[in-house]
Amino acid sequence: MFEELLASLSCEGQLVHVEHQLARESRMGLVVDPLSDEVWKRLGIDALWCHQAEALNLVRGGESVVVATGTASGKSLVYQTAIAEAVGSSEPASALLVFPTKALAQDQLRAIAAPGFPGLVASTYDGDTDPAARAWVRRHGNVVLTNPEMLHVGILPFHARWATFLRRLRYVVIDELHVFRGIFGTHVAHVLRRLRRVCARYGSSPTFIFTSATVGEPAALASALCGLSVRAVVDDGSPRGERLFALWNPPLVDLDSGTRGSPNVEAAVLTAALLEDGARTVTFCRSRKATEIVATSVRRQVGDALAERVRSYRGGYLPSERRDIEAELFEGQLAGVVATSALELGIDVGGLDACVIDGFPGTVASLRQQAGRAGRTTQRSLAVLVAGSDQLDQWLMTNPREVFTRPPEPAVVNLSNPFVLLPHLACAAYEAPLSLEDERWWGEDLSEGVRELVLADRLVLRNRRAVWSGRGAPAPGIGLRSGAAEEYRIADEDGRLVGTVDGARAFETVHPGAIYLHQGQTYRVISLDLDDRAAIVEAADGDEYTQVRSETSVHVLSSEAHRAIGKVRLHLGAVEVTSQVVGYDVRDARSHTSLGRHPLDLPATRLVTRAFWYTVGEDVLAAARVAPDEAPGTLHAVEHAGIGILPLFTICDRWDVGGVSTAFLGDTGHPTIVIYDGYPGGAGIAELGYGAGRRHLEATLAVVERCPCRTGCPSCVQSPKCGNGNEPLDKAGAVALLRAVLA
Repeated sequence: MFEELLASLSCEGQLVHVEHQLARESRMGLVVDPLSDEVWKRLGIDALWCHQAEALNLVRGGESVVVATGTASGKSLVYQTAIAEAVGSSEPASALLVFPTKALAQDQLRAIAAPGFPGLVASTYDGDTDPAARAWVRRHGNVVLTNPEMLHVGILPFHARWATFLRRLRYVVIDELHVFRGIFGTHVAHVLRRLRRVCARYGSSPTFIFTSATVGEPAALASALCGLSVRAVVDDGSPRGERLFALWNPPLVDLDSGTRGSPNVEAAVLTAALLEDGARTVTFCRSRKATEIVATSVRRQVGDALAERVRSYRGGYLPSERRDIEAELFEGQLAGVVATSALELGIDVGGLDACVIDGFPGTVASLRQQAGRAGRTTQRSLAVLVAGSDQLDQWLMTNPREVFTRPPEPAVVNLSNPFVLLPHLACAAYEAPLSLEDERWWGEDLSEGVRELVLADRLVLRNRRAVWSGRGAPAPGIGLRSGAAEEYRIADEDGRLVGTVDGARAFETVHPGAIYLHQGQTYRVISLDLDDRAAIVEAADGDEYTQVRSETSVHVLSSEAHRAIGKVRLHLGAVEVTSQVVGYDVRDARSHTSLGRHPLDLPATRLVTRAFWYTVGEDVLAAARVAPDEAPGTLHAVEHAGIGILPLFTICDRWDVGGVSTAFLGDTGHPTIVIYDGYPGGAGIAELGYGAGRRHLEATLAVVERCPCRTGCPSCVQSPKCGNGNEPLDKAGAVALLRAVLA
């Protein structure tokens, strides 16, 4: 009895809202051209749900599609069926399946191989595949499962070895579309254009099949990725059981500071109670560290016998450990699992009764994906969102209807970003010389890109063709998950690589003395070598955190669009951000009190990127009764709140963007609030922020106005990444200004 359990635990008013989502029956669809009896037999079914049938009809007709339906709606069956039919026909065919992670590729290899479709020879081809196995796959495999990095580095530069496979390529599958966004998605979009270009050399033009969890405007994102017209299939015909969806806000501990109880504590209490009540439960946490903390707390609260059936699941485990946990979940051996988003992607974990989400995962799309892990068949289920303390979480607690009615955020890519475009044009030139005919893949960006590469001596012109002039293939030097031209490596004292960071962010995140958090593990930076671009770290206990002090200025390079939003003007364009880290503060992780202030002597960094900015007239400040000496704190508070709420309108994290506010910006001649994309060249976030316009300001006002704190807190105007130590901030001024702007 989920309702009774929630009511009994809400002793301090934590239960904000309960949404009842009704069960639904399945709806079947008709396959226009009947499948063979052999394919039906191998599938083990005799009919398809309506969205499966619709998508299959389209791809069999040569149309690229994106299937964007709910969790456990059988999306993979669409491409499995199409591929099985193609490779089993008399005409030789092949298929390439691209997954964002190696684990997903391995999971889907088992799924597509299990039915034993005639003629289907499936293999993975990734960094774990040894040289002998790679050669075998190239010679014999007609269904190859890989990831974007391997396609980029291991297949396209050596396309001649894949000539037969590429000549027969019928389908390209891109799984988990919603992951391919921002800088990563921009890289993948260029990789897929390179793939289509190479395929054209061998006479093939594959149909693309995208699958995705719920995401805003899926056809637009899929089309931007592959450069083709893509049809969206979104009418989900799969059955679903009744679901209760509860919103849970940790109790307010201190009214003046706005401090609330720990979401980790609340999530552990909810999870333990559900397990003791017999509900098989998955709990999602936002970091590795939180995952281990919550799992330990849950095991401590339940009896010994039940504790043995609770596991944690996160990145950093060996693949064999993760597969064991997945198998135990699927077979019903585990009562509960506490996981990071590593379990969010489409690995089938069987039927679960309840899902606890420890902190809003950043987007409505991810929230629904995680909640969908419970009730994956037709049983009644429960999902609980436990709010964190930041702006977006608290805004959702005061606007509960938005959780259930708000359309999922759109995801974007920025194909014109020169920091991504130029390296991929270099890769394409290595694969085959570039010519004007290649405008079909890159449009007007091609000519300017080739010109810059020629001037940089990376390409040479021969007979009206641009030829790669470097030594070796350029692809290995290009990481797909970074937007910077250069990266800093992060390694421990033994030389083990911990991670990388964009050059544009290195001084803020891995300066000497910095506390660096990587997938839940805490490190302290011992030294930063500017020449070798390397940060050396040691393990830290996590009792402290650091916050940089920096001086930042912004220069508007171009204003490409502008419009009125209430009583301010909103602009979109290119900016140059100059930032210098001048020191850092060390703070206690629990009390947030200062443990010391340290100076730093680091060079200034320059970031050319995309931004949107609001210009505020002096008359508007006067109408809001904001005095001149109050303007800096007022604008600063609006900037922080606006950045905190921005993920509501685009799939991004507030760490993906930066901001500058000033009582006078020379380039605009007015008090100005600038919110800029944190990636060189931009990842498309600024365009979505500009498009949100008034909705963005209205949500910013709501989150500040409704926060119960007196002078400002992390739930409204404070930011954990502020270079000025959250000074000055004027919460009351921010409310007054936003009210005046929106009239």
